[in-house]
Amino acid sequence: MLVREENIRNIAIIAHVDHGKTTLVDAMLAQSGVFRQGQEVRERVMDSNDLERERGITILSKNTAIDYNGTKINIVDTPGHADFGGEVERVLKMVNGVILLVDAFEGTMPQTKFVLRKALDLDLDVIVCINKIDRPEARPEKVIDEVLELMMDLDANEKQLDAPIIFASAKKGYAIRDLADEPVDLKPLFDCILESIPAPQGDPDQGTQVMISTIDYNEYVGRIGVGKVDNGTIAVGQELLRLNAHDPSTREKVKITKLYEFAGLEKVDVKEAGVGHIVALSGIADLQIGDTICADGMEAIPFQKISEPTISMNFIVNDSPLAGKEGKWCTSRQIRERLYRELNTDVSLRVEDTDNTDTFKVSGRGELHLSILIETMRREGYEFAVSKAEVIYKTDENGKKLEPMEQAVVDVPEEFSGTIISMLSERKGNLLNMSTLSDGSVRLEFSIPARGLIGFHGKFLTNTKGTGIINTIFDGYEPYKGDIAYRNQGSLIAYEPGEAVTYGLFAAQERGALFIGPGEKVYAGMVVGENAKSDDIEVNVCKTKHLTNTRSSSADEALKLTPPRILSLEQALEFIDTDELLEVTPQSLRIRKRILDSRLRKRAGH
Repeated sequence: MLVREENIRNIAIIAHVDHGKTTLVDAMLAQSGVFRQGQEVRERVMDSNDLERERGITILSKNTAIDYNGTKINIVDTPGHADFGGEVERVLKMVNGVILLVDAFEGTMPQTKFVLRKALDLDLDVIVCINKIDRPEARPEKVIDEVLELMMDLDANEKQLDAPIIFASAKKGYAIRDLADEPVDLKPLFDCILESIPAPQGDPDQGTQVMISTIDYNEYVGRIGVGKVDNGTIAVGQELLRLNAHDPSTREKVKITKLYEFAGLEKVDVKEAGVGHIVALSGIADLQIGDTICADGMEAIPFQKISEPTISMNFIVNDSPLAGKEGKWCTSRQIRERLYRELNTDVSLRVEDTDNTDTFKVSGRGELHLSILIETMRREGYEFAVSKAEVIYKTDENGKKLEPMEQAVVDVPEEFSGTIISMLSERKGNLLNMSTLSDGSVRLEFSIPARGLIGFHGKFLTNTKGTGIINTIFDGYEPYKGDIAYRNQGSLIAYEPGEAVTYGLFAAQERGALFIGPGEKVYAGMVVGENAKSDDIEVNVCKTKHLTNTRSSSADEALKLTPPRILSLEQALEFIDTDELLEVTPQSLRIRKRILDSRLRKRAGH
């Protein structure tokens, strides 16, 4: 018999990037008494990963739990960036409702639409939370209209359209039901969760049924699977079956060695858990996302279909003259093992072997998705090379070439709007809508091929003097829009191996912007700068001045060098062209030509 566990609520917080999800979770944890008095708590405490803290974004979904008036509220903090949408899609299977967080100034954005659609498709109950109402330019009433409009566009049912609305400032730690109310704390939000989000239900008398939605790893206990108990109970020492997500006919006998529940930021050991509880379990070596852990005779729980990757790049064993000098893991076997290991925790990623044993094709949801993987591997000591990102094409039933499209929403000061429209039009972008925001800036909405956005972000920031904001989301496949020129500038290529010297660099900098300074090791075929013109030029940055009785090396001190342009990982990935590779090591990022020998390059037509 189905029963509701009234003392539990399972919710996910979903929103567009930077609308304040993690800050709201911080405030909810603080006000529920999770932290002891006087305990030092850093901001965005849920962003535990170094890359998350550095970049200010959530990459992996996290679980936490608080106790409010005797009810346990399990909270899942989800990523806001479209590239990590796969994380959002699968964790929604664990919850019975969502808090849709929307910035009181920015309003509904592309990712708001994406995450809300996923929640509505699963028929989840919704609480609309208009955050950052303390911003001077906030426009909460208009944003409510935008949310309701979006819900109608997405065919929300009557209950979802009648969702409760909460106004909040996560940063200041308060929520109110009406804009005229006096702000005090988050009690109105907690009460709303208890009233509006249904308690989980299941049959405690049936056999055990748990679907794994997230995988964690601990070096002491190995793989840890996180999921919700849909039916029955699960206990330490229990012998169950693992039904593989991709092949339900695979039925492997497993034993639960450890069982945890979430309490604040901790995992707490429990002996048993019943219907509706979100648990973490260990003791199963090959556990994968989407697997169902169940009693004999029970069926697998259907796994949420994850959106397909739209972009790919090749990960290649580094074969440059400087290979193996900085990395700990450099061989094809080591790189392959690491890439396939990533598939265990990232359901949006695809890894394929190619005809060449030294090359692996890796596909993801966007440039940021793949660059986070590159940066993570680099920090772990891996050394490899990557090619330019390319979109994944499809063909329709008539054999017509289709390409992935993106919906891009651009907010820029009015003086830059003409420049941005021109730049995106060159990249086959189609302007759909243009509106003026309350702060005087302009919002432009484009439909643009995904490949038109490869390498665009850096130029966009330069042309808007760092003031522009661009947000994109996948918008289906459409017929191929024609060729796009990625880069108007050529490369400055090192002519010979050696060490860069001031004299050689001084002569080379007249040709364009340099990426290296004196004393750096270079090799023939390495890209050392960007040419001011469209063609590639070979330069000799190792060239020294011939000394005579009257000319000494100290005269070099008079030469003034422009400081080199040091590229970040994202900038380097944006810069490289189709005939170039990015050499990635724990210490360095070097751009190089695929074919290092200049004579062979000319023969190949590069």
